[in-house]
Amino acid sequence: MPRSTLIAVINDLPPELRDVARRQCGVVTSVQAAEAGLSQDAVLWRLRRRAWQRLHRGVYATFSGELSRAAVLWAAVQYAGAGAMLSHQSAAEVTGLADKPAELVHVTVPADRRVRRQPGLVIHVSNRARYALHPVRLPPQTRVEETVLDLAGTALTIDDAIGWVTRALGRRLTTQARLAEALAHRPRMRWRRELTELLCPGLAGLLSVLERRYHHRVERPHALPAATRQVRVRRGGRTEYRDLLYDRYATCVELDGQLAHPAETRWADIRRDNALAADGGVTLRYGWADVTARACGTAAEVDRTLRRRGFAGARPCSPACPVGRDAATPVPIRRRADQRPSRPVSRLKTPTAVRRSRSGPARQAPSRPAPAH
Repeated sequence: MPRSTLIAVINDLPPELRDVARRQCGVVTSVQAAEAGLSQDAVLWRLRRRAWQRLHRGVYATFSGELSRAAVLWAAVQYAGAGAMLSHQSAAEVTGLADKPAELVHVTVPADRRVRRQPGLVIHVSNRARYALHPVRLPPQTRVEETVLDLAGTALTIDDAIGWVTRALGRRLTTQARLAEALAHRPRMRWRRELTELLCPGLAGLLSVLERRYHHRVERPHALPAATRQVRVRRGGRTEYRDLLYDRYATCVELDGQLAHPAETRWADIRRDNALAADGGVTLRYGWADVTARACGTAAEVDRTLRRRGFAGARPCSPACPVGRDAATPVPIRRRADQRPSRPVSRLKTPTAVRRSRSGPARQAPSRPAPAH
């Protein structure tokens, strides 16, 4: 319904009911109408004339015609009654966490209340409803952190759960500290151990599921140096972000997931790669399968790249792991050293170790003997 028409309809209401209808996108309850002096017969008369619409039991639209999405959401909250709020997918919709509306409207009510089921509505009951309610946003809705954890807790897979967390962080809707604080109040939540690990301060900056998997499957098991994540770079007057930057070794790893890197950004990615190459750096790009199904092979490629730029060497995660197999000096499987860069490098340039190799032929170490059969 056009806003001008809605305003005209609302202005025909008793003064006490106008403000309520404006705030609630034209939706009122029978209790609110009675408190404003509108009798039950007056409400029924408007319904018979089809000037009003009955949306749920005791909930009405004070206009005819198509409902706006906001009116649908307000009607759901008003039907659920005192202490009710939008939650889960519906709260994600109004906060910008979800990209499109869900078919059903999700509402959470306090644990001491019972609400009769209604078509099109999903009623959740929570002991934390009092703390989960956002203090100012309308329609009443859960806080962003509570919304994220509600969705993560009902996710079917850990990747889906992490996806809600990383999406909220990537869209700057909340912070890791706030999510961690909210998670601390949910001792029995599903996926709690994995989410606690994801939200720990040491993993600040992991803004995608793919980045988390890279850390857990590629970087950490193979003792690769810790990359700096989501590095801000100014180029041509514009701000860009590098997914993972091994600054000391002038190497960038970009993780191309469909959600984080849609097809229309392909040329922007190419220009970033070219700019890094012009500064003496190199970019490695990996997708989902490279980080999950081929994690050891990916680690071996990163290791080879970093070795050529002065890195001491990663370690294989198992006897079958290909990491270090083509290195001149084998790396013991059990060796574990702190290989974090000891000093920051302000501008990407070819490391000294690489430049020295151009002054003369490098002395070749004896090749690794083939294993006896």
